[in-house]
Amino acid sequence: MRVFVTGATGFIGSAIVRELITAGHKVLGLARSEAAAASLAAAGADVHRGSLEDLETLRSGAAAAEGVIHTAFIHDFSKFKDNCETDRRAVEALGAALVGSDRPLIVTSGTGLLTPGRLAIEENVAASGSTSIPRVASEEAAASVAARGVSVSVVRLPPSVHGDGDHGFVPRLIGIAREKGVSAYVGEGLNRWPAVHRLDAAHLYRLVLEKGAAGTRYHGVADEGVPFRDIAGVIGRRQNVPVVSKTPRKQPAILAGSRISQRSITLLRVSEPGNCWDGVQDSLL
Repeated sequence: MRVFVTGATGFIGSAIVRELITAGHKVLGLARSEAAAASLAAAGADVHRGSLEDLETLRSGAAAAEGVIHTAFIHDFSKFKDNCETDRRAVEALGAALVGSDRPLIVTSGTGLLTPGRLAIEENVAASGSTSIPRVASEEAAASVAARGVSVSVVRLPPSVHGDGDHGFVPRLIGIAREKGVSAYVGEGLNRWPAVHRLDAAHLYRLVLEKGAAGTRYHGVADEGVPFRDIAGVIGRRQNVPVVSKTPRKQPAILAGSRISQRSITLLRVSEPGNCWDGVQDSLL
């Protein structure tokens, strides 16, 4: 299958490209720059120049493929809401090129959209409306193109997608611990965080492409719920700093304003398209 991949040189997208090529698929990767184009060519993928803001390049890339995996997102969080709306338009453009066919479109979303404090399963629909998390725009766009007959699936990724080259959740905590001289958690530290290795996530995307059901949401989760206290403990041991509990009122001084340790995300069901997916890479800890 020839697969158009957006975000093809990113942390997750580059792993998906390798996964697809290794499995015998051909990849057409979206590239914004010469450096990205060279990286894709070196990986054995064909290059399609364009960007998320250039909707015509998205439509033409999707039209030239037998399936689409959308992982690109503009990670400028000073313009988060605007970037979520850019993603909405990107999903709609990709879907428009697939109307009238059975070619699959896989849209990336996040488990953080779901209501904290209860078991989150794949059938849960993310809340919409003026008070919802802006990132829900991607799932709303997926539902919109599905209503036009497009074969859409959604992969929800957890807050920590880890592996070599990770610059996200855990590296941020490590940096804060180094800066403050302590590794902190809030209260008893029992709030839980799901996680997945980037290579396991890439494997899931391929299985959803090959075996997934249209209209289905998949949670790309291997560690269903790691207590934050355990995360802080490992960081403390490896950085040789004390591990301490803080009250919510004292937390900002320790975590430099970061609220990530307060959010409580409960256990998530692991996706198994065709009952054949499980995380086999290293766990978060």
